[in-house]
Amino acid sequence: MYPALIGKKIGMTQVFDASGAVLPVTVVQAGPCVVLQLKDAARDGYQAVQLGYEDLKPQRATRPQIGHAAKAKTSAKRVLREIRLDGLTVDAQMGQTWTVSVFKDVPYVDVSGTTKGKGFQGVMKRHNFGGQPASHGTERKHRSPGGIGSHGCDRGRGGNIKKGKRMAGHMGFDHSTSRNHPLVAVDEENNLLLIKGPLPGPNGGYLFVRKSKTARVAKGAK
Repeated sequence: MYPALIGKKIGMTQVFDASGAVLPVTVVQAGPCVVLQLKDAARDGYQAVQLGYEDLKPQRATRPQIGHAAKAKTSAKRVLREIRLDGLTVDAQMGQTWTVSVFKDVPYVDVSGTTKGKGFQGVMKRHNFGGQPASHGTERKHRSPGGIGSHGCDRGRGGNIKKGKRMAGHMGFDHSTSRNHPLVAVDEENNLLLIKGPLPGPNGGYLFVRKSKTARVAKGAK
């Protein structure tokens, strides 16, 4: 099994390591997840394992969702995620259940989720602008972005502002991946992962946790 699970963010707390130092950790209730589909390069164009998490009420599931889950002899799931396994051996079967035990020997993880939504925000909160001067005649314009036309127009292609100009607008509620978090503990009895540091999204939000792709562990280090 490849170390990856779908889970739900519970919240943050702190634990003590062997030396007595305090570690801030995020508690994630990960799995159990069911293997709903196995994809291969010959049929689907790529190799992957599809996982499903959290049962849907029958009255809220569509017929395609019910039929898709029935192939794995399970009920329709609320959240689906795929694990790309290009070049790796697929050690899974449809209908198989994955638990937090797949992370037993994993030192670091990458966590993906949807960040907290902040609504419509100005440039100071959204882009960390410094704002206008607090004195010298500035009146009711302290948090405004200032002039946006200078060096901002797309010269030769029209008078519009260039795409990507940092201005006020919708903030948050974006897909985000936080990488290389140390996995502090695995609680197999309660299906919990204790991951060091803050993770994207609000409490109760869905997360996708997988073995880190870029973390380099020194020889002899745990």
